[in-house]
Amino acid sequence: MVRDLSSTFGKQIRLAQEGKETELDRSLLEAVKDPLTHLVRNAVDHGIESPQERVAAGKNPEGTLTLRAYHEGGHVIVEVRDDGAGIDPDKIARIAVEKGLVSRDQLSTMDRREILALVFRPGFSTAKAVTNVSGRGVGMDVVKTNIERIGGAVDVDSIVGQGTTWRLTIPLTLAIIQALTVECRDQRYVIPQVAVHELVYLDGQSGRVVEHAMDAPVYRLRGKLLPLVYLDDTLGLAREGEHDKDVYVAVLQAEGKRFGLVVDRVLNTEEVVVKPLTSRFKDIGVYAGATLLGDGRVALILDVASLARRAHLAAGVERVDADTTVRRGGGNGDRLLIAGVGDRRVAIPLDMVTRLEEFPVDRIERTGSREVVQYRDQILPVLRLSHMLGAYETESGPTVPVVVYTENGRSVALAVEKILDIVEEGLDDSRRDFGDDGLLGSAVIQQRVTELLDVRRAILAADPLFHTKIDNSIDP
Repeated sequence: MVRDLSSTFGKQIRLAQEGKETELDRSLLEAVKDPLTHLVRNAVDHGIESPQERVAAGKNPEGTLTLRAYHEGGHVIVEVRDDGAGIDPDKIARIAVEKGLVSRDQLSTMDRREILALVFRPGFSTAKAVTNVSGRGVGMDVVKTNIERIGGAVDVDSIVGQGTTWRLTIPLTLAIIQALTVECRDQRYVIPQVAVHELVYLDGQSGRVVEHAMDAPVYRLRGKLLPLVYLDDTLGLAREGEHDKDVYVAVLQAEGKRFGLVVDRVLNTEEVVVKPLTSRFKDIGVYAGATLLGDGRVALILDVASLARRAHLAAGVERVDADTTVRRGGGNGDRLLIAGVGDRRVAIPLDMVTRLEEFPVDRIERTGSREVVQYRDQILPVLRLSHMLGAYETESGPTVPVVVYTENGRSVALAVEKILDIVEEGLDDSRRDFGDDGLLGSAVIQQRVTELLDVRRAILAADPLFHTKIDNSIDP
């Protein structure tokens, strides 16, 4: 297929295969055949450039398409990787807005991985013309649906100019899955392990509490709002008292979104044998099957994709006006982003951070004496904090990490050299009011002297008219 498609498109492509010895249940092989075929066709059509384009970009005229399979954590991972042009998140974002898949407000709060995941939306296509291979806006959503139907997952990662990797995570067999057993209102349920990213315990003693934004429950996980779904509410189980404290949040991912499922207890992780459900149970839409636990009790297996669709009712909280929610919530007052600027550590209040981005060095341009970058249909002023603070710059890499601050539609980018950590620190006792211009003082954070950035001063250094333009934009 690669040879025939290469000839059709006038491209030179070498197919490399790794992990041929990886075994998979025969029924699953049939299920992944069509999604895998589509990903290969897409890589040949969209991913790898023509020989002329590759030579112009300083690449070998022959592209490489790699199929790789390996075992990891009770699953089989199948990767389709090309060394082509990559997927430009800005282009994806522009097309998604044009097609009405997301709004500009939603886009402003999405990170790079979330923007790339938009290619799995129904109707999305970057093709300029419809061909017998692609361009109809169907395919990636079908790939995702088919893989999730067998209890798997699919995601994409890409670097512009270097290539794209599509990753399928597939259970070893349809009959046995690795699962997390949880309890809610004295009933036991099973969650496929492939969908579980982490567990968080809300004890209410350390400030870990559920907040509400736009009347929807959310939890602030590492500075980002996580929509919550209460399993008891979803299943119509009787509730006793509060259920915002002394509960577990299972952070799940499905359909390109993360959400938190609130349960009473987490019991254990084990392999379970999946038993199919009758059509009556399937019509409910939240169960994927059933299993017999070790003590002989029956537990229903939750359909994470279906729960995710319910979670999207609350996901708008994270997308509609996330930066306003963060500022008004007051929960980020003691959270600091620690960045490396030259040989110094600089702390930035997290409520002054709208986004973290990484720009390739060659995308940063100059206008007059200032550096700028094209960012989501804007020309974004870039300020290198090392220049403002007079820090010694270390050797720069191929990308520049930046902190983006946005207010009322206007943005500036503060370039640093490393993003080190996000911490929760009270500054009242340790703060010292001395430091250079552009600093509010210093404090001991993580046993290191850390300078506190004067963010307002930095914003004005990047764009002297920043606040004036905002005032004018909201002046009736």
